[in-house]
Amino acid sequence: MGSHRRLATSGFDRGASVAVGFLSVAAAALGAVPADAAPHDDTRATVDRLYEQAEKATEAYNEADERADELRAEVGTARDRIARQQQRINSMRESLGSLAGAQYRSGGIDPSLALLLSDDPDDYLDHASRLDRLTAHQAGELRELQDAMRELAQDREEAAGKLRELEKSRKAVAAHKKTVEQKLAAARRLLNSLPDDERDAYGRASRSGRGGMAGLDGASAASGRGSAAVAAARSALGKPYVWGANGPSGFDCSGLMQWSYAQAGVALPRTSQAQRYAGRQVPLSEARPGDLVVYRGDASHVGMYMGNGQVIHAPYPGAPVRYDPVGMMPVSSVTRV
Repeated sequence: MGSHRRLATSGFDRGASVAVGFLSVAAAALGAVPADAAPHDDTRATVDRLYEQAEKATEAYNEADERADELRAEVGTARDRIARQQQRINSMRESLGSLAGAQYRSGGIDPSLALLLSDDPDDYLDHASRLDRLTAHQAGELRELQDAMRELAQDREEAAGKLRELEKSRKAVAAHKKTVEQKLAAARRLLNSLPDDERDAYGRASRSGRGGMAGLDGASAASGRGSAAVAAARSALGKPYVWGANGPSGFDCSGLMQWSYAQAGVALPRTSQAQRYAGRQVPLSEARPGDLVVYRGDASHVGMYMGNGQVIHAPYPGAPVRYDPVGMMPVSSVTRV
């Protein structure tokens, strides 16, 4: 029918293949998590590597979870459309049944005899003609609706298949995330086993102790929404890092950015990879408060620039939302929302 539009199968395939492909890469990377480290001079590098792998796992998990939510909504829409068409089909069947009954009651005799017996032959011919047209029209509609219902059922099955595929991948990422959590716990036990002075030295040498970027001053935000997001991020200082969380009681890195901008009325994507393209990219030398600072080539970490060479971010498990130097890790891009 004219109002029927086939669900965009390409949307399912494209979104699912991108998410699944991303998850496969993440899973392969996470499979290379090293065995529990022993105390040595490379302790900081070992723990940092584990933190980086954990962030990749979290962003992969967020990507899969977001896509699964989208698919659930699309499948729900398809089911609603099928239900509405089924109602129409049922109504038309009732109508066709009534017509069939009327034809049976009046058409049990030869049409020519019925014409001779009619008080008004012209009225009989007009009625018969309209009845034939109506019956043919409704039968055609029924066929079209049945075809549409079959197409929608196929689309629903395809969507459900993609949803099952994404759910399976999400569970795989969650399993890898659990593995990384175990490695992080082992690293934490390792740090806790060190003498106090060595443990303190590691703390001083962690991200918060690394150099800032010269030439970045305390300029104001580029927009009112940027200012509102900055205020929201500041209000989250001290909140814990929580896997897959986007506030308000805990955050992962991209969750903090999404929540902060939501307080400013701006809907950001869920992952740091998508947030990188949520606005206009500017040079780091032109960063202003509220800009999103994305780290590493794979964009697996993100923070918010606050001015004076500092960002606010959710660093890693066990570290609360805090200020750190913007140059704590390699910066891959800066996005102005």
